[in-house]
Amino acid sequence: MEDQLRRAAFGDEPGTPVWSTLRDGSARERWLAAVVLGGQGHYAAAATVLGALLHDRDRVVASLAASAFASHRRQLGGHAVARGLDARALATAPTSGAPDPDGVDAAGARADALLGLAADAIGAGRTGEARRLLAATEPRCWRTEVRRGWVAAEIELAEGHAEAAVAPAEAAVEVAREAGAVRHVLKSEVVLGTSLVVWGTADGVARGVELLECDLNHITKRDLWSLIWPTALVLVDHDPFAAGKPPVRATEALSCVLRRADPIGRRLARDSPWVPTALLRSGEPPNADPLSKFLTD
Repeated sequence: MEDQLRRAAFGDEPGTPVWSTLRDGSARERWLAAVVLGGQGHYAAAATVLGALLHDRDRVVASLAASAFASHRRQLGGHAVARGLDARALATAPTSGAPDPDGVDAAGARADALLGLAADAIGAGRTGEARRLLAATEPRCWRTEVRRGWVAAEIELAEGHAEAAVAPAEAAVEVAREAGAVRHVLKSEVVLGTSLVVWGTADGVARGVELLECDLNHITKRDLWSLIWPTALVLVDHDPFAAGKPPVRATEALSCVLRRADPIGRRLARDSPWVPTALLRSGEPPNADPLSKFLTD
């Protein structure tokens, strides 16, 4: 069972149904299932699982649960709420333990917490703090290396240095591909494609748009809703053939994600300056600049 869940969370089957694990799985298996559900945009179901696991006696599981919960809140624009969860993850992570190839261990838990805190700092505009937290993260597994590349690229994007974001994004893609982690490859390519189009050179925009369009097709086929709306939005903003078109695909994807979120998650998204106003359905309160950054994981 755990091997199958790892393939879903970290391997080649991110669309695997994992609902039965929520009833019958061990604490570690339920955490893996919640990670899969988050990637599929089932935030309410994941929140129920992760909220319970915050109190698990296994400190690695409890720490990883707090980090995953923080990531899901951050994906809905709730960086301030995520910061409290990431701080809890860091305080809970044990200092030692047996290594795990996917970072489901003490070192991985600490790295997840530090990278989460760095992403929270980016969301608050504290890129100097984010750089310090990034520097304190020691990658001991492929998953930490990939996530470290995401955060490094996002720091550069947040500081207006899109050219410098390309290298860490490309490195993340390569590590994820070598690991065979489909969801991580797709997310890394979204970060890379965004870095290229924001950099704005003719070749970079062409390559970035092609990469994002290809990614969007693969993400949609796999029902990875948490990645569909930001990818579609970048294409609307930067694909010359989409100029003037409403972000219909992005709006529909975000609406689907919000329907699958718990009430707190929906409120965070609607109140967040990171979720573009243009994507909210009519009748929902305006809140954000349509060009706000939103990739911070």
